[in-house]
Amino acid sequence: MSDLTTIARPYAKAAFEFSVEKGAVDQWSEMLSFAAEVAKNEDVINLLNKALAAEQLAEVFISICAEFDENGQNFIKVLAQNGRLKALPEICEEFLILKKELENQVDVEIISATTLTETQLAELSSKLEQRLDRKVKLNCSVDETLLSGVIIRAGDLIIDNSTRGRLNRLSDALMS
Repeated sequence: MSDLTTIARPYAKAAFEFSVEKGAVDQWSEMLSFAAEVAKNEDVINLLNKALAAEQLAEVFISICAEFDENGQNFIKVLAQNGRLKALPEICEEFLILKKELENQVDVEIISATTLTETQLAELSSKLEQRLDRKVKLNCSVDETLLSGVIIRAGDLIIDNSTRGRLNRLSDALMS
């Protein structure tokens, strides 16, 4: 999987730069998301594993993705010619990361012991926006194995303010 990410990064960057230049980031985001879903389809995966010519593969993808504009179709053709259609899900993922950076947005995962109230979510969102200096999109879930508190994950940042996390830190402090 990491090989596909390495392969996908330059394609995603090129598509992103082109879409920014044309002012069509949202349109490209939708096109790549759709193409990524097509590439994940079992029948399409079987088709990609066959020894078909690049033109045939591009033709099949373009017929499925008929709503793509000329630039999107050309992108699919380039991927097919270079044998990179399998990397479409990773290309889409990398593209969306670049889009979030452009929009100065970050996804934050919040895991709590109980369902958080709207007031708590608003306060968390406000404080995280200040700390991260970005717009925050909260993805909340409940983990009943936590006794209390929350675990917050935003990219590389992890804030473990759960009872278990506090007890682990206390144990580490006592051991050292």
